[in-house]
Amino acid sequence: MVSYDNLLQQTNAAFDSGKTLDLAFRKNQLRALRRLYLEQEEEMLIALARDLQKPRHEAQLCEIIFLKNEVNDLLHNLEEYAAADTPSKPLANILDQLYIFKDPYGIVLIMSPWNYPLALSLIPLGGAIAAGNCAIIKPSELAPHTASFIAKYVPKYLDSECFHVVCGGVEETAALLQQKFDYIFYTGSTRVGQIIHQAANKHLTPCTLELGGKSPCFLGEDVNLERATKRILWGKFMNGGQTCIAPDYILCSNEVQKIFLEHAKNILTQWYGEYPKTTADLCRIINKSHFDRLTSYLKSGDVVIGGGFDPVELFIEPTVLVNVKLDDPIMNDEIFGPILPIVNVQDAIEAVKFIRSKPKPLALYVFSADSQVQKLFIKNVSAGGMCINETILHYSVDTLPFGGVGLSGFGSYHGKETFDSMCHRKACLKKRCDWLSEALGSFRYPPFSKIKTTLLLELLKHRDFPKFLKYLPYFVVFAMGNASCWFYYSYANHKNNVMSE
Repeated sequence: MVSYDNLLQQTNAAFDSGKTLDLAFRKNQLRALRRLYLEQEEEMLIALARDLQKPRHEAQLCEIIFLKNEVNDLLHNLEEYAAADTPSKPLANILDQLYIFKDPYGIVLIMSPWNYPLALSLIPLGGAIAAGNCAIIKPSELAPHTASFIAKYVPKYLDSECFHVVCGGVEETAALLQQKFDYIFYTGSTRVGQIIHQAANKHLTPCTLELGGKSPCFLGEDVNLERATKRILWGKFMNGGQTCIAPDYILCSNEVQKIFLEHAKNILTQWYGEYPKTTADLCRIINKSHFDRLTSYLKSGDVVIGGGFDPVELFIEPTVLVNVKLDDPIMNDEIFGPILPIVNVQDAIEAVKFIRSKPKPLALYVFSADSQVQKLFIKNVSAGGMCINETILHYSVDTLPFGGVGLSGFGSYHGKETFDSMCHRKACLKKRCDWLSEALGSFRYPPFSKIKTTLLLELLKHRDFPKFLKYLPYFVVFAMGNASCWFYYSYANHKNNVMSE
């Protein structure tokens, strides 16, 4: 088994040198990362096409634009993100200074998947750089051309002491997980995520786990069904269905199903023609193992659209199934391919009950024009994220956190969330050491008395001031200061008068 002791020692030495703490260093590295995206875009497109036969349109829309937007956001906002926060003060701390500092964790291990192999490797890397960490990237061996691209160009553009790429398969992954990292960012399946989490627990290593699951899609009768069908099919079949937040199955009534199928047949023909295998707009399945798993699902229920496949090209047509059984494998495994089953329910209430009986999904999709139906799902279904009358696009909004809940993962990223996920928020209380601060704090010292206890409890009591009175504690301290001065000068004048008499 490969040992990575030396690699970790070298990276730890680079972090301990303090070079990544400098904001100027971080900005330089982020600028270098941006140059990589701009100068090597064609190479990225070629690698994605070789691994997944990914269309240029999807590669640019679903990976490269996210890389550029994320690094630009980090560069534009780095000072703000990295600055210490100053939380509000309770009355007991009115003379103190309160800070929350953003400390880098240290060495971050980034383990990325094969379905979006560039974005899900390099977006976390940008966050690690911005937060002041060193990083080791382990790209997926199932996307070898993209992994080779990352291994070739990351060392050319970024600091070779602080940022490294390790390629390989299961053996290399297992060897890396034996090392002690300060943070692990993993994107992939729930099964492997549980293994990663177990390995991290040995060292109590904090993690972000971006996992998968079965993301349901409720389709109501009160929405424009043609538009809804387009949005569902687009979200399902982009990247060959190999998207962690793709609609996994549809929940709808039998009447809505009939209309959906009519629209779906027409739309898929418009998009991909009579012979979808000949189009350049559909991805292939990543490998034979996944292809065999997916084609086995075609035995579930009845194929009403698509169903064709080619084992030589690892191609599966966009396929829709009906009459699936709830105990079929397709309804218990994450599909992660271009197969869309439909499950009939009577109404939204039954759909909510069905979803709640399953593990919490990474994404929830609700198509309905009824605000009460929308609120029903928002209030009663826990999911990593959701779209109403849309699919997938919540991922594209960098001001929304992206992450899972329950078996679909924990932790989140995108924009500021990416930065925050890569740093520890260190609380700091800074007190004065003058006579006034000591006088206010002296009630805590022995010997104890009832009046000391009463005064201290009153000082420490949480008070819910109205929002417009948030400056009241400052006024109280100002008044206390004036009162102290008045008392002092009154006493001094009284003493001078007595002495003069």
